[in-house]
Amino acid sequence: MGHLQANDFEVVAKDVMNAQLVEIKSEYGVPQRLEGCHTAIVEGYVIEGHVPAEVISRLLDEKPDVVGLSVPGMPVGSPGMEGPNPQPYNVVSFDEEGHTEVYERR
Repeated sequence: MGHLQANDFEVVAKDVMNAQLVEIKSEYGVPQRLEGCHTAIVEGYVIEGHVPAEVISRLLDEKPDVVGLSVPGMPVGSPGMEGPNPQPYNVVSFDEEGHTEVYERR
C-alpha cells in the first residue's frame, strides 16, 4: 500500500478473512494460477499482487479490454518485496476467459 500511496494512488484498505479473500478473487475473475497476496480494484480493473504503480498507471491510460493485472507470487524486486538480488518478473494481464498475456516485463 505504501508504494501505491507514494505514487499518488488513494488507498482504502480492507482487512478480510482468508475465506472472504478467496470469494473476492473468484467474484472478480482472478485465475487461481495468478492469485497473489493482495487484491485491489482500481477504476474497475483487478490488480493482483505486487503490481508496480507505474504499470497500473499505464493500464489506466491505455484501458485495454482485460479484467486486470497480476504479479503472481512475491518476486524479490517487486514493490513491497525489495531486497538483495532482485528477480526479473512479469506483469500479466488476464481477461474474462482466463486468457493471459505478458503486459510488461520487469
